Amino acid sequence: MNDLKKTLGFWSCFAVGVGLVVASSTLVSLGQGMGMAGAGFIIAMLAAWFLQLFSAQSFAELSCSIPKSGSLSTYARIAVGPLIGMVSLLTGYVLMSMATVPAELAVAGAVFNSVFIPSCPPALFSLILLILLTVPNILGVDIFAKLQMVLTSIMIVSMSVLGIIGLLGIANPAPAMAETPFNPMGWSVLGLTAVAIWLYIGIEFVCPLVEEIKTPEKNIPKSMVMGLIVIIAVNIFYGFASIKYIPLDALAESDAPHVLVAEAILGKTGMFWIGIVSLCATASSVNTFIGVIPRMLYGMAQAGEVPAIFGKIHPRFRTPWVGVLIIAAAYATLLLVGIAGIEQIMILIMSACACWLLAYVLAHVCVIVLRKRYPSLKRPYKTKFYPIPQIIGSLGMIYAIYAIYPEPVTKMMIYKYALVMIAVAVIYSVLWLKLVKKVKLFKPVTIEEEMGEEFAKDLLRA
Repeated sequence: MNDLKKTLGFWSCFAVGVGLVVASSTLVSLGQGMGMAGAGFIIAMLAAWFLQLFSAQSFAELSCSIPKSGSLSTYARIAVGPLIGMVSLLTGYVLMSMATVPAELAVAGAVFNSVFIPSCPPALFSLILLILLTVPNILGVDIFAKLQMVLTSIMIVSMSVLGIIGLLGIANPAPAMAETPFNPMGWSVLGLTAVAIWLYIGIEFVCPLVEEIKTPEKNIPKSMVMGLIVIIAVNIFYGFASIKYIPLDALAESDAPHVLVAEAILGKTGMFWIGIVSLCATASSVNTFIGVIPRMLYGMAQAGEVPAIFGKIHPRFRTPWVGVLIIAAAYATLLLVGIAGIEQIMILIMSACACWLLAYVLAHVCVIVLRKRYPSLKRPYKTKFYPIPQIIGSLGMIYAIYAIYPEPVTKMMIYKYALVMIAVAVIYSVLWLKLVKKVKLFKPVTIEEEMGEEFAKDLLRA
């Protein structure tokens, strides 16, 4: 069953989840969110945190019960049929990454150009960074994981230290600013939940690595929960330091609010430091996408839902190397043609977020359906307080999509981009399933068909 190599432990899983979540774009979202809502943004942050905790519960149960690298498409294929699974994975992950990764790389190039070497064209640095991250993902999952741990450690420690320095006023004194109420937006701050969810979104990216994780029933749920705790702590430190040093309107309007804050706290030293953090954040995020998206496609290739070439495993390194190269080439192409650049980053982020939130709703639905359809399925990890997390999580995600952005024109643009991604995925999925696989769109497969007779016996209790 498993052509991949089990080498990943808890810290590798932790680094994958945290490293994907804390990206340059999340630093922008944190600053702009604090600028729009002041200290009251923590209400949206907490609401989003609990929603993501519920999502982590569902993904942990699914990945430990059905340990296959296809992730959401695999679970949905068994629960609700192939079409919904294909569309959700393609929109919520593959196409979403095509929007966000080039934008992340564009941000890194702009930061490198403005902070470190102005003579270096931003696109050139972005392309070099992409190449440097692609090579380790071909050489082995253990190399990918080690690189991820280094980048994540630098990023988390630096953000925490900068935030604490700012909160304690150890460096530059905070400027005098007009007093503002704790939550100037009132209950409407909950409308920023989708913005806040972007601070934690992607914590489940450890799940497609399940075939390469040692004792996944322990390491997957533990790494996601610990990751969410660390992320919210870091965001609180840096977020509250932000409103201590920078006026709210300046934070809300800035394309790089995290840079403004670091410079205000530590001057030029802070600007260089946050520049390094921003580059590490982009590198860790892109490294995770390059590592995980090909494994999702590998799982889909095994099910015949994408071309078989995505199922190719390197004979020596045991990595889906062809998929890694194809995905990296797609990111490079979109970066160079400028379709997904820094100018559109907020719209791209939030349209990707909308698709991602739909994928989370589907994960909750899959847990409920599989509990009913396969009560005898071995569940090494089970959701606590089932089905409350699934019900509240689904309703919360739907509300977050509805209230995805406070400004109406931008909100409509977000929906437009999201609908384009969904339409592309639906057209491809319907044509592929009907013309190539020749299967019914909504007929669930059995666990035996999906996992193989012998392996299924180990998953199902007699």
